[in-house]
This record gives sequence, structure tokens and C-alpha cells, in this order.
Amino acid sequence: MLNTVTLFNCNGKLLDFENPIIMGILNANDDSFFAKSRVAGVEEAINLAGNMFDQGALIVDIGGISSRPGAKVVSESEEIDRLMPYLEKFCNTFPDKFFSVDTFRANVAQLAYDSGIHIINDISGGKFDDKMLQLICTLKIPYVLMHNGSDFENMHLKVDSKDPVLEIFDYFSHKIKELNNYGIYDIFLDPGFGFGKKQVDNYAILKNLEFFKILHLPILTGISRKSMIYKKLDTTIEESLNGTTALHMYALMQGAKVLRVHDVKEAKQVCDLFEYLSNSDTN
Repeated sequence: MLNTVTLFNCNGKLLDFENPIIMGILNANDDSFFAKSRVAGVEEAINLAGNMFDQGALIVDIGGISSRPGAKVVSESEEIDRLMPYLEKFCNTFPDKFFSVDTFRANVAQLAYDSGIHIINDISGGKFDDKMLQLICTLKIPYVLMHNGSDFENMHLKVDSKDPVLEIFDYFSHKIKELNNYGIYDIFLDPGFGFGKKQVDNYAILKNLEFFKILHLPILTGISRKSMIYKKLDTTIEESLNGTTALHMYALMQGAKVLRVHDVKEAKQVCDLFEYLSNSDTN
């Protein structure tokens, strides 16, 4: 049996994910693709984060920049202006909870850490800001390493891949060595569903998610309400919860340890049923 790490030190707090956990999505912008994940003020954000924790989220992930297809990159100062009203308030309001920040900028990551944030979720794998990895090493906090083969403006262009699973595995293998050389060991692996991948590639990656367990690091799956679901079902983002739930169970069966989701209650129910099936004698 492969032994995957199940405990990370998050800015002085221990995060245990021996059983699968939920990361709720909260967007401090008006551009992210699912409207119900967006917030327009601190009180609204606190209420949404509180609801996510009450429903079973262990982490809430806050982003100031949309990474949806067609989204425009905003300046660093604007990203900071969007995030800072929330960060310290969140950590003070929920001192026993875990927060991550979805950013690819080292300066934003530093400010987030200073506010009490526990994890940095970087869609670029350190490529968009050459100061990011050194900063993560200095801060000694967990890092979400996502597969992304392009720059911000082109990261959703579909590219041909003979073997997307092997391509991502090679990427992870090289990046893990790079991160380890920096002294970074607490790493979540995110295959980057939808980022530069065709629909057939997304499903090939999901079907072979267990393959990445050989890297002995926790797998984070971000498929919630994405186009790989609603386009395949010929439906809409708003009507894609059932398909999302089905694929979440499949991801857990393939070894996912973290589900990054818009709908915490439903995802937690999936995790609870998965744990029951995995750990109980149901015969």
C-alpha cells in the first residue's frame, strides 16, 4: 500500500486529512464563473464562510482574481485591494478554522500570511512570479501545486496531448523536485482540470487519478460545476450540481484527498458516504 502524507503544518496549526476534506470556494471578485461563490462585502463573505464551515468545510479558499476562461488579469494593487478587507477579518472571526488564498503573486501571498492565512493555492506552479517559491520556503506553509502549461492569458487554450496523465505526472515529478530543493515539502497536487485541457483529457485524468498516488502527496480535485460536466450533460452551470456530485464520488474512489467545491453540504455528504463505504463492515 502506498503511504500518502496526511498531516500538514499550516502556519502553526496541524491540518489532518487522513480522511477526505472539503475546501470551499469564496471569490472576492465579480467575475468568477459561478455567481453564488462571489461576495460583495465583508459581512456577506463572513456569512458565506461561516455557512461553509457549518456545512463541513475544513478550509475556505479565497480568491481575488477570476481564472475562468476569458478572464482578464488584474493588477497586483487591485488584487490586494480586493482581498485585504477580508483576510484579517476572516482569521479573527474564525480563529480555529483554515483559510487558503488563491493567488500567483508572492507579495499577495506574503500579505495573506501576515493576516493569518494558512495555505497558498497557486494556479501557476510558481511560473507567474519567480519570487513565489522562495517565499513559500520562507513562510513554511503548505502549497497547492496546480498543473498549468501556459501563461495567464492562454491557460485555457485547448492543447493536443498524446497522454495527458503522463504529461501531468512528469510535470508533478519535476516540480516536486524543484519545490523540495527550495525546502518545500507540504504540497497538495492539483491536476488543473479545465486548464488547457480538452474534455476527453479531463476525463482521462479523472479516470486515472489514482496513478498520482505514487507521488505520496495528497491530491486536490477542482472539478466543481466546470464545463467538463455541464457541456458533457448538455446543461448549464446552475444545473450541474448533480453531475458534480457524481464525479466527486468517483474522484474520492480514485484517491482524491481534497475536494475544492462551490457546494459544501453536498460534497460533505459524498465524503461521509465514501468514508462509511471505505471504513465500515457493510456485509
